[in-house]
Amino acid sequence: METIRFDKRVHIFCGHYGSGKSEISVNAAVMIKEQNSDVLMADMDIVNPFFRSLDAKSALEGLGVKVVAPLFANTNVDVPALVPEISTALRNKTKSVILDVGGDEDGARVLGRYHNDIPKDDYDMFFVFNRARPMTRELKDVLLYIRSIEEASRQKVTKIINNTHYLEETTWEDIQYGLELAREISRETGIPIAATSIMEGLETKAEKLDHPVLILRKNILLPF
Repeated sequence: METIRFDKRVHIFCGHYGSGKSEISVNAAVMIKEQNSDVLMADMDIVNPFFRSLDAKSALEGLGVKVVAPLFANTNVDVPALVPEISTALRNKTKSVILDVGGDEDGARVLGRYHNDIPKDDYDMFFVFNRARPMTRELKDVLLYIRSIEEASRQKVTKIINNTHYLEETTWEDIQYGLELAREISRETGIPIAATSIMEGLETKAEKLDHPVLILRKNILLPF
């Protein structure tokens, strides 16, 4: 079983509301920390007040991962005041950076502010999708969403992560259902599949896959 490798310096995770991109972002931060002692994670999701990577801040900083967020994150202020530390980190060639980007065009525009800071040859932008969610069940809807995110963020999606799940009730058949769409997206766009994510407990099934897996460990809890 091959596991996903995060071999770029900057890792951007985008996806529709409910895709699970924040959980994946946190898991990626933990894995990247094992490779690099200097890691910063930026929770740039100004759209979704729940299941945010910021909710794992204490755990991540306990591991030595620096966590930053818009100054008005998790408040009722609509205009985010982004911290300059993000630009500094993106320009620092020794620092690994993880960006958890908001799940719609407005969220992606926040990323667009850093277009000139993101190294063109040393970043991956992962499109995380969950086919169990109503807005990403069909190819045409996913393609439209990817195009809108790329336009708003001024960055190209470079890899796909299939994160299809039904929480604790997820079966191997559900994961395969998502993988069918992942392959369609890849054929249509030329964007490779980086991984299929699997919650702990289904690892034995992963041997059937012809591409890497990302084994997810639950890190984010609902704030209520």
